[in-house]
Formats: sequence, structure tokens, C-alpha cells
Amino acid sequence: MSRLATARYRLSPLAPGDRRDLFAHLSDPATVEHMDIAPMADLEAADAMIAWAAALPDNGGAWWAIRDGAGDFVGTAGLIVTERRRGSRGEVSYNVVRPRWRQGVMGEVLPALLAHGHAALGLRRLDALVTPGNLASAALLSRFGFQLEGTMRDHGFWKGRFWDQHLYARLADDPAS
Repeated sequence: MSRLATARYRLSPLAPGDRRDLFAHLSDPATVEHMDIAPMADLEAADAMIAWAAALPDNGGAWWAIRDGAGDFVGTAGLIVTERRRGSRGEVSYNVVRPRWRQGVMGEVLPALLAHGHAALGLRRLDALVTPGNLASAALLSRFGFQLEGTMRDHGFWKGRFWDQHLYARLADDPAS
């Protein structure tokens, strides 16, 4: 699986050594508020996510741990290829540890993800699903050329109820805003 790098961050495949950092990150209720998972309850949940991420390259995707120059864990990001036979689509997703919110992490990392998805993976279209209320994610996506295409009502079921999802998409030749 590819490794990605920006000026201040490096992305490497999520691995067993990330289990404690991943658990600390995704057990925070504020972090998972707009995500399709409940807060992690134990380290085994982190192990399960790492195992899931390890299988992604076999299906045309990747999930990375984001680390800063000092090696500190600052979040995760991924690309999942969703269609190859009748299209060229993938989905981008990301999350950042709460102490690093609004510090420009994804503003620096997202262009590397987009380049990898469009160029390295050859994807024409990248989608991103945003839970209503996640204004920071919606603004980030818009800043990098994603367009809001609509709201998928009751698109998913997690945390005991159905959730709407805003569908954002960016084509390979769309300019960044």
C-alpha cells in the first residue's frame, strides 16, 4: 500500500502499532459524533478496524494513519474504490483527533488524498458523505472543489436510528474552489 506525505504530515497504512492511538481517538464521543460508528468501547474494536483497513488494498482501497513530523498520531484518512466495472468512483473519508481540530490538518492532507485517488488510483469521481451538522467537513470539501449533489434521506442506520447523509462529489477535472 502506498504511503503519502505532505509538508507536515505523513500517511502510512493503519497498523497494529496504531491500536492504542486509534482507540483513544475513536473512543471520544465528540470525535465520532458525525461518524457512522459509536465510540469504541475497547481495544478489540481498534483491532477490528485495523484488520478491516488491512484488507482494503485487496479491494482497491487504502486507510492510513496520519502522523505529524514528531510521529504523533493525528487521525486517519482513507480512500475506498466503490466502482470499477461501470464507472470509476471512490469514496474519501477522514477524521482528526480533537486537540488538532481547526489547525489545518485536513487542509494539507486532503489534496494528497485527492491526487492519490484521481492520479494513482485513476478514479474519475470521488464522493464524500457528510452527516448534516458537520459544518467543518462540508466547508473543507467545498474548499477543495467538491460539490453538494444532494441529501440522501435515511441513508444509513447506526447508533440506533436512521441518518441522512449529504453527498459531495468531485470529478478529476474539477478545479479546487
